[in-house]
Amino acid sequence: MTHAVAVDTVQAYLLELQQRIVRELERVDGSRFAVHEWRKAPDEPLRGQGTTCILEEGGFFERAGIGFSQVSGDRLPPSASAAHPEVAGCGFNALGVSLVLHPRNPYVPTVHMNVRFFRAEPRSADSGPGTWWFGGGMDLTPYYGFEEDACHFHGACRDALAPFGPDYYPRFKRWCDEYFFLKHRGEPRGIGGVFFDDFNELAGDASFALMRSVGDHFLPAYVPIAQRRREHPYGEREREFQALRRGRYVEFNLVYDRGTLFGLQSGGRTESILMSLPPTVRWRYEAQPEAGSAEARLYTDFLRPRDWLAPA
Repeated sequence: MTHAVAVDTVQAYLLELQQRIVRELERVDGSRFAVHEWRKAPDEPLRGQGTTCILEEGGFFERAGIGFSQVSGDRLPPSASAAHPEVAGCGFNALGVSLVLHPRNPYVPTVHMNVRFFRAEPRSADSGPGTWWFGGGMDLTPYYGFEEDACHFHGACRDALAPFGPDYYPRFKRWCDEYFFLKHRGEPRGIGGVFFDDFNELAGDASFALMRSVGDHFLPAYVPIAQRRREHPYGEREREFQALRRGRYVEFNLVYDRGTLFGLQSGGRTESILMSLPPTVRWRYEAQPEAGSAEARLYTDFLRPRDWLAPA
């Protein structure tokens, strides 16, 4: 395996990305993010620090969270070593930026983005160099579907990966469709995007460049959609449906999401891990949208695998 980039180099990029996104979203919302610097106590099993930027009850976002963390420990948790059994029990260093944005207007989709770097340390001086990998992606969760928005978002995802070869976008799109899927309900969380994990098949610098490109394309992927839909009128019906669909988001994050599981299993900062959850949510027994409604169209036309970039 080719040598990975230095942790300090990845950290510098991630901190700059976090601040760049915060500045742009403050412009969109008109409010300022609260910034929480945190550090794990020296006697805790998980060592590290981070910066959580959170905006609640803003002018546009009901909740927006953008977190940076860098943590290390003496033993990889099961969620991180599942795909790498050869490093189970090794020490590790993990750092990343993760965000989830929950706009108030139901016609503006929720969005998630994450970019991260893992390094598993060798067990001993004579047990090899250890291993490393990058991961990340972004995905869109609309409550009311617009094909124009879906095509724009997927176009940005394709553009992020195009410099590295034509196969990455379709491969990572399929991975995203398969990953962000609620198996117990038999439905996807949203319209997908791209997702990758355990990625080290390119040289270290090239793998890092691919991760950076995904992070750099987040704002062009999402902000035009948010600006396009922000003034769309809505009422209680739309808010009720948004709250019901947000329940699916909660179910996925607490049952399946590897990042959430890693954070909780490794003893991470709970408030920063769970900032991804929406502030208001509802569950209703056997709630079904009215046939032919805009709510029903989300299920029939959007919550299914589609090639959003295919010619009409």
